[in-house]
Amino acid sequence: MDQKEFIKEFKFKKQFGQNFIIDENILNNIVKAVNVDKNNLVIEVGCGAGALTNKLIKNFDNVIGYEIDSSLRLILKKLDNENENVEIIFDDFLKRNIKKDLEKYKYENLYLVANLPYYITTPIIMKIIDSKINIKKIVIMVQKEVGNRLKAKPNSKEYNSLSVFIEYYFNVKKIIDVNRNVFVPKPNVDSIVIELSKKEKKHNVLDEQLFFNIVRDSFRQKRKTLKNNLTAYNLDVIFSVLKKNNIKENVRAEQLTLDNFIEIANALKLSL
Repeated sequence: MDQKEFIKEFKFKKQFGQNFIIDENILNNIVKAVNVDKNNLVIEVGCGAGALTNKLIKNFDNVIGYEIDSSLRLILKKLDNENENVEIIFDDFLKRNIKKDLEKYKYENLYLVANLPYYITTPIIMKIIDSKINIKKIVIMVQKEVGNRLKAKPNSKEYNSLSVFIEYYFNVKKIIDVNRNVFVPKPNVDSIVIELSKKEKKHNVLDEQLFFNIVRDSFRQKRKTLKNNLTAYNLDVIFSVLKKNNIKENVRAEQLTLDNFIEIANALKLSL
């Protein structure tokens, strides 16, 4: 059974947010965005019916695919059996020990590629960050609204704590807009392909946990000012940083840059 026939008969599961991409041009653009370096390994999260998996197999040295839906075993095992450079793991990616899964592979350049349901986008990205694996680039197709938050800049309505966290680790670039009509079944929203390239230079942050807490708490109630969201912290220190940068005390979190948050976190750390 080929992929088209399989998709026609497949019973899609809402709990997994399954929407399979069927457009060859979109798939080619995703692969192109990853770039083909020597000694590479690609992780794919959510293989679906294997359309993107098949492209990755043909373009990269090794591919590890994760798929939570065991009913896709028939179509994906065919790819696994016919190609020596792919391993399909039928499990929840969020529950895996990623470092352990990668131990048997030798590679210089590690990438992640995925077509992600909106509800799992942030957990997947945070899983990659928390796993401390040396990933070079992430190329993901996500709901357009989510993608806009990932690449949002200060003073925009999409800008939130996730935008700051992403900018802390990655350079973000939009690859292509994706119309809802290229999926089966057709979702209710359009999508976007985003490229997250790992920043080589680390930011000068004295206490990462404090920094993350500051960012998270600053956006806790987005309509409130920074001082109302950060009452648990030393406001005198925070105000001194704002004043130094010619920022008013009644500023909201969405008006601050990544560097502003880093400076506030570092000042609070030094004041302890």
